[in-house]
Amino acid sequence: MTTSSTRLPKVRASELVGRGWLNTGGRDVALADLRGKIVLLDFWTFCCINCLHVLDELRELEEQYRDVLVIVGVHSPKFVHEADPLALAAAVERYEVHHPVLDDPELVTWSAYTARAWPTLVVIDPEGYIVAQMAGEGHQSNVERLVRDLVAEHDAKGTLHRGGGPYVPPEPTAGTLRFPAKAVALPGGTLLVADAGHHSLAELAADGETLVRRIGSGERGLVDGGPDEARFSEPNGLTLLPEDVAADAGYDVLVADTVNHALRGVRLSDGAVTTVAGTGVQYLVGEPTVPSPLPGRTDLWRAGGARAATSVPLSSPWDVVWSPQTGTALVAMAGNHQLWAFDPRDGVVEPVAGTMNEGLTDGDPREAWFAQTSGTALAADGRVWLADSEVSALRWIDPGTPVAAPAEAAPATGGFAGLVGAGAALAAARTAPTGPADAWSGAVVGTAVGAGLFDFGHRDGAADQALLQHPLGVAVLPDGSVVVADTYNGAVRRWSPAAGGDGPGEVSTLATGLAEPSGIVVQADAEAGGVTLLVVESAAHRLTRIALPATLAGEVLDAGAHRTQRPVTDIAPGELALDVVFTPAAGQKYDDRFGPSTMLRVSATPAELLLDGAGDDVPLTRTLRINPEVAEGVLHITARAASCDADPAIEFPACHLNSQDWGVPVRVAAGAPADLSLPLHG
Repeated sequence: MTTSSTRLPKVRASELVGRGWLNTGGRDVALADLRGKIVLLDFWTFCCINCLHVLDELRELEEQYRDVLVIVGVHSPKFVHEADPLALAAAVERYEVHHPVLDDPELVTWSAYTARAWPTLVVIDPEGYIVAQMAGEGHQSNVERLVRDLVAEHDAKGTLHRGGGPYVPPEPTAGTLRFPAKAVALPGGTLLVADAGHHSLAELAADGETLVRRIGSGERGLVDGGPDEARFSEPNGLTLLPEDVAADAGYDVLVADTVNHALRGVRLSDGAVTTVAGTGVQYLVGEPTVPSPLPGRTDLWRAGGARAATSVPLSSPWDVVWSPQTGTALVAMAGNHQLWAFDPRDGVVEPVAGTMNEGLTDGDPREAWFAQTSGTALAADGRVWLADSEVSALRWIDPGTPVAAPAEAAPATGGFAGLVGAGAALAAARTAPTGPADAWSGAVVGTAVGAGLFDFGHRDGAADQALLQHPLGVAVLPDGSVVVADTYNGAVRRWSPAAGGDGPGEVSTLATGLAEPSGIVVQADAEAGGVTLLVVESAAHRLTRIALPATLAGEVLDAGAHRTQRPVTDIAPGELALDVVFTPAAGQKYDDRFGPSTMLRVSATPAELLLDGAGDDVPLTRTLRINPEVAEGVLHITARAASCDADPAIEFPACHLNSQDWGVPVRVAAGAPADLSLPLHG
């Protein structure tokens, strides 16, 4: 197997430069202050689900090695809103970041360390040298092994200094709600709120303020039981099940328990909580988990028969909605950019849409691309509307009519090359309509508003020209129009279809000045003859009522368009040598037991940028041919690599998957470098 030969040179770490620091008690931190400690730089941005996964991966490591390891979060924003220092401070509190954070809004430190992806990790030894750089998630075991080795090496040299670091915890905030995420109206007139910052559910009176009861102890964890002992971890989405389904399932409300990578069932009569899907461990893209139609490998596309949902790993479920047309709950699986279906009666969960690639592609759900879908809402006609956050889009999926499956599964290629095409093999893999995915087999995916990963803003008007900024919530109004919690614009927006259904429709603004709205409950206002929106203002820790007139009309605003601004990489026209650096951690080796252990996918925007070299292959090195007629664009690169413990004495070696998606802005220039190196783990 061909692998990368590039190795990172040993260089001094660059100084940490930014606008300011958080979690340090107001003081700045220099690398000289950290000499004698192992330093882990975590380049992140708070919109990025992969970055949030890494924050969670590092919690145990941070606690275990707190006397020798200093983690520094370098916040290098993607969206305009993320560059707001108040928004960053709220995010640091929201996600319980327990280490210093450098505010790097101009991407100065990002550029100094040649980071090209969120997240990127850089390890600096106690003498101030960079010893490793890795992109993506799934590096927890690699980092732990490296830290352990560095502790032994520098303890022996006398260059390791034990003791406390520069972290100073902020003052805790008090209140009924703390970063609430979503809410749902209950039959008795109360409201059930996913109180993410308190790791619990809060039932509020109809006024949206008075606490009736709390379900969950308030401590982060995955524990079933009564309302006082149950534990959640940053729950987000909620949906109320129909009475007959609830009676069969034994619970009334389905909860997307995001950081636990689980679905939880809540019985309203006594507040009992049960885990109904997920193992509590995150599914990583390409990780072998369940039976597959692909020879030699396994994945999450079912091939005849289905496993209990509690034995299937999930990845950051963010919202959930009941679909009466399919008899399933549709789950926005933000962590791997898919939509899944869950049957509460049979306890089965399966993917129904999305290839696990991040982006915006419509049509056949098995070939569609999503990007951290974070909001779902049911329309009267059965369509499910989606807030697709990372592409700043309002999208939808129509259930359609289930398609009969062929009697035999079509053959598919093995290894990771087969894994990436598993979505296209979904229909062919079925032998009988026995699972919840079959109810969605005739579905179609579409987009009402949104242009892709790099375009966002606040622009109303024709929907095909309108722009949102990282929306997290969506709801449907009585007239069939759709309201969006346009989170990073601090606004509520409305999409209305064109008269007669001919055209893209129109987008207007209903409200502005909100603090990261993330969910909306629509309530009919019989007295006023209009509609009231109950908006979950997450960063303000409250629910806010907005009364709409009977016309439901809003303002037409244009606050401008934006594109994600990252340092551009100059590349030469003609042949470009692409090298994704991956070195198995000490004591590990490539895992080739079930086929190739690596995969590299390359594409470009615009497509004409690449004359040759696009597509999927096994090696992590490839020669691309760059079009000299295209001045600039973005190279989209996805890499996967699997490794296992190398000790032959271990009967069941631990295996690890490392993965990352890069979107590298490039400028084609004569005389520029003819090579591009990206560190997956080096």
